[in-house]
Amino acid sequence: MILDKYNIIFWDFDGVIKDSIEVKTKAFYHLFIEFGDIIANKVKKHHLEHGGMSRFEKIPIYLEWANQEISDKKINFFCERFSSMVCQEVINSPWVEGVEKVIRNKPKRQKYILVSATPQKEIEIILQEIKIASFFDKVYGAPSSKKKVIEKELKRYNFPLSKFVMIGDAESDYEAAKYSNISFILRKHTSNRNLAKNINATIITNFK
Repeated sequence: MILDKYNIIFWDFDGVIKDSIEVKTKAFYHLFIEFGDIIANKVKKHHLEHGGMSRFEKIPIYLEWANQEISDKKINFFCERFSSMVCQEVINSPWVEGVEKVIRNKPKRQKYILVSATPQKEIEIILQEIKIASFFDKVYGAPSSKKKVIEKELKRYNFPLSKFVMIGDAESDYEAAKYSNISFILRKHTSNRNLAKNINATIITNFK
């Protein structure tokens, strides 16, 4: 198995563990359709091009495009609407093929660390609902920075860099791994084909 040589594995969630990219794409589109189809499609395009960016960073940008007031109250309102639209849909999304077996058969010598752009409480609820929370030694959601999380965990574990790997599906995942000089595995799907062409990484489509 491709993961056997690593001791510490950083996992992204959407698009890596659950095939939930389309769920969030649709939610962003429907969240902003009230401001017109041009804005909604611009939002959709940006979301697909910035998969690892948190909604807390995206929504102020989208509100500005829609000529809306950018206040904490407004941002929180849109974030809460988004959360109510996607949480159960993510839980119900299909697993990426083979990944559930990999996670549930985690070797004792390995540490699994989840790093997601999904808000902390929300990703914890999702992991509990799909019954894989116990397999992760640490769970980091937004607003934690993926780069900072990896740097922090590199200091925690006394292993050479060759024993760390990040599994992701977005450019921000790749950049986080590259920043710390650790290996990267890209889970390729229909929304990140261009990224797959432009990076130097191991590329997989599933975990079988």
